[in-house]
Amino acid sequence: MTQDSLAHAKQIVWRFLETFPSPRQSRQQLDPLISDTCEWHVGHPVERLEGQTSVWSRFYEPLLQAFPDVERRTDIFLAGHWDGHLDGGEGIWVSVTGHYVGTFFRNWLGVPATGSVAALRFGEFYRVDGGRIAEARILLDVIGLMRQAAMHVLPPSRGVEILIPGPADHTGILRDPQPAEETAASMNLVMAMIGGLGRYDRADLRSMAMENFWRRDMMWYGPCGIGTTRGIGGFQRHHQQPFLTAFPDRQGGNHRARLAEGNYVATTGWPSVRATHAGEYLGAPARGTPINMRVMDWWRRKDGLLVENWVFIDLPHLFLQMGVDLLAGIARRP
Repeated sequence: MTQDSLAHAKQIVWRFLETFPSPRQSRQQLDPLISDTCEWHVGHPVERLEGQTSVWSRFYEPLLQAFPDVERRTDIFLAGHWDGHLDGGEGIWVSVTGHYVGTFFRNWLGVPATGSVAALRFGEFYRVDGGRIAEARILLDVIGLMRQAAMHVLPPSRGVEILIPGPADHTGILRDPQPAEETAASMNLVMAMIGGLGRYDRADLRSMAMENFWRRDMMWYGPCGIGTTRGIGGFQRHHQQPFLTAFPDRQGGNHRARLAEGNYVATTGWPSVRATHAGEYLGAPARGTPINMRVMDWWRRKDGLLVENWVFIDLPHLFLQMGVDLLAGIARRP
């Protein structure tokens, strides 16, 4: 893997990002960028799509009909090579996160249109092979869109519900090569932090020693239903403690893609986390059954510590496993 191959993959994905979601562009302009045998894995309820026709007709076309003037606001863009030793996916991946912004003109996934501007948070990973995108993993904050449509299918977030910002230093769009030593330092820090999470003794959050990896004023941007927190204490109160109470035996890090570039690291697993639903979580009572979670993370490192973390969890898919269909009957307003 060379810097040239990373740069070429970035060029392909950036052209794709510029082409979609512009309503002015046609499918014919997208097709040359996507493999004929591509696989798109999108969060529930879209799920797995195979081939260009399915990807277009079942995902992009309905999204463009719902948001006819949609535009993409990209906050983070990076690339790297993954060896695929955990869950396959060997090759060059390009990762991007941000928001789709547009007028919510037509119902989408059963969520009623508002006729007003809406922001749909996205996380996307693209594997490039042979000069085209061969695979995509995409999570969308559907629960956040539902909140904008006055649909409340989960209790209020323990954290704060805000429009998730991009990196505080505005350095997230990595079009140019990054120093190899910075890339290695970022990946090593994230892997050490994940190792710390694995040392949880099921009794005391301090057993994970998160202060060794995070700045005390860190920002954690979770999906709607969990919310945004500040500082290690806020992260522990609003996310980590409720999460570990519900899933004390959780095992994570089973990544489909893991990449770093400069001060940024991105990972996704499909699923990444496996656990037992042993306690109440976001209003769903414990069932004692196994669950798994599709997860995406982006981290930013500063001065040797992690300072920001953008997180997606496919909550509709998780709740199905906990006996709750969050998308059932959502066309009805409360």
